[in-house]
Amino acid sequence: MLVGLLMIGSGAAAGVFGSLLGLGGGVLIVPLLTLGFGLPLREAVGVSLVAVIMTSSAAAGVYLERHVANLRLGMSLELFTATGALVGGSIAFLLDEQVLELLFAILLVYVALTMLRARRASNDEVTAGSTGGYRVRNMPLGVAGSLGAGVVSALLGIGGGIIKVPLMNVGMGVPLRVATATSNLMIGITAAASAVIYLFHGGIDPYVAGPTAIGVFVGASVGSRVAPRIDVRYLRGLFVVVLLYTAAQMFLKAIG
Repeated sequence: MLVGLLMIGSGAAAGVFGSLLGLGGGVLIVPLLTLGFGLPLREAVGVSLVAVIMTSSAAAGVYLERHVANLRLGMSLELFTATGALVGGSIAFLLDEQVLELLFAILLVYVALTMLRARRASNDEVTAGSTGGYRVRNMPLGVAGSLGAGVVSALLGIGGGIIKVPLMNVGMGVPLRVATATSNLMIGITAAASAVIYLFHGGIDPYVAGPTAIGVFVGASVGSRVAPRIDVRYLRGLFVVVLLYTAAQMFLKAIG
């Protein structure tokens, strides 16, 4: 009972964070389940994918209602992300867990450094209630990055948002709030494509996925509603700090 309540609480915290930054919560749930609850990494990834679906379901409606998300861009990129997710899910069970943990740590550090280098003040000034005032660029980069995000999503259970948010913000000129909202629309579809493969291989524990998903849904519902009140500079800073902390923990686990 106590473990279940802890999972619900942990899922709620991850859901708030995931909905605020468009990450789906997987960036916290995977290390949380492996480091905090001792779950094997592949099972943690499977549970995380279910949680990502819940985050997307809770947050997407709010962002669409407020006209923050770029629906056209999201659906265009999601076609390639879902394709990558199917590929990644097919090879996830062929790789050693330590390799996956090391890949997780390297990816987090790279994305954090990318966000630190970003200095797009003009994009960040776009209001939370608008998707105007900017022009999407580098669509080929977006397509290639979305394929990669899908593969990484399936391998690491992160929903792909950890790649898609900086990809859209830094690489394609989309404001951070808009990129976050658009990512929240996409990650549920991406995670669902991967979760089917994990379910087929018996990689999703319902006794862990149930309470975690409930917590994530509640947290994501709260996070998506408070997002407009949070300064985008703090949002970016929070993103970087959590990424670096998580990377350090996963790297330590990967090296034994």
